[in-house]
Amino acid sequence: MTNRSPRHPLLIALLRCKPVLDFIGDDPDTKPLARNIGLFQLTMLGVGATIGTGIFVALTTAVPEAGPAVTLSFVIAGITAALTALCYAEMASAVPASGSSYSYAYATMGELAAFLIGSCLLLEYGVSASAIAVGWGQYLNELLSISTGWRLPDIIARPPGAGGIVNLPAVLLVGLCLILLLRGTRESTTANAILVIAKLAVLALFVVVALAHFQPTNFHPFAPKGMVGIGAAASSIFFSYIGIDAVSTAGEEVRNPRRDLPLAIILSLLIVTAAYILVAVAAIGAQPWTEFAGQEAGLAVILHNLTGAGWPAVILSLGAIASIFSVTLVVIYGQTRILYAMGRDGLLPAFFCRVDPVRHVPRQNTWIVAIGVALLAAFVPLDVLVNLTSMGTLIAFATVSIGVIILRRTRPDLPRGYKVPFYPVLPIASTLFCAYLIFGLPADTYALFAAWVGAAALLYFGYSMRRSALAQR
Repeated sequence: MTNRSPRHPLLIALLRCKPVLDFIGDDPDTKPLARNIGLFQLTMLGVGATIGTGIFVALTTAVPEAGPAVTLSFVIAGITAALTALCYAEMASAVPASGSSYSYAYATMGELAAFLIGSCLLLEYGVSASAIAVGWGQYLNELLSISTGWRLPDIIARPPGAGGIVNLPAVLLVGLCLILLLRGTRESTTANAILVIAKLAVLALFVVVALAHFQPTNFHPFAPKGMVGIGAAASSIFFSYIGIDAVSTAGEEVRNPRRDLPLAIILSLLIVTAAYILVAVAAIGAQPWTEFAGQEAGLAVILHNLTGAGWPAVILSLGAIASIFSVTLVVIYGQTRILYAMGRDGLLPAFFCRVDPVRHVPRQNTWIVAIGVALLAAFVPLDVLVNLTSMGTLIAFATVSIGVIILRRTRPDLPRGYKVPFYPVLPIASTLFCAYLIFGLPADTYALFAAWVGAAALLYFGYSMRRSALAQR
């Protein structure tokens, strides 16, 4: 019998973790991103990345699945997000780095897991930005219809499979985001904060008007499709909680990351969940749930039908256009920072982490992301994009929850600006809630997701494993 090494070299390579100190060092040669984001801007980043498609667009797909019980779907999604947010808060305060769940997985689970999680994040962010951009065109058309009586022809306003050839409004939106992101992080976060305040004011207007026309009978029957429908709706809308992850992608650009990252994550989640539930209750109270199916620019249409006047719908359409712009902006920003982190670690080509010396932004990286998002938004229908994004989001969230447990065991001495309460019950509960929502996604989403992960694994073994910074050491 031959003696065998207790650990195979390949296994060592797959499980090698990046030291935490490498993430939180401040070497300007390896971390040229400028720290110029404060707590308010960071919180608005989370709100801006979350309040958008989930309430302005996806409500018209979620309500037909669950009926009036979609309010419970938002509660379930909100509880899952809340549990995960607390886990994110601890990880962000312990490892305040760009890359979000990818960086946390690299510090706790090893290189292969980190690469696969990074690929899930790229799917989550890229597809989410595309899905959001698709919805932007719907509200732009509604605004044009109300104000001028003219609409963009379907052939240039819808993707293939949805009655058109190309979604040009979505491409225009991504182009505007690209211009702003190339100007710099400070300019982008300031513009986002202004847009977030505007859309919160518009949603408040909708709630006030809709509650004035509230009909309790619209909530009967409350759950026409039972728990299956509630779970399916919760799974499909969960992608809108991507803002939690988006906050942590800014770890290396926050002035006081150990304090501000956990605070911004928790504050943004509280604002978002309250807004989602209020709007959902007001919308269903104002319109029977059976009328939501296929209703484009749903909130604007509801206001127009309730008041018989054009101005409330015009204001809401303008708010939706601003809102979806801010979500797309933040999500594209988040994806560029994940690619930046993976490029810096050697798992992707080095041009992903090259930073403009004047604007302090990854210029080439941003161009690549914008082109990819624009192509997806132009040619892929919304419903396919939404479920894929939910899958990527849930996988990332579960990873962070598990990472909290691992890091508590491997690095109990690590300074933490925040600690998850009721450890380890809360991280375990967060993981189980994510698993429940993953189970509710349709079969075709599993097939597409498996194909994506398989392609990522091939890329890792064919390129990244030998070229990573840890391998070069």
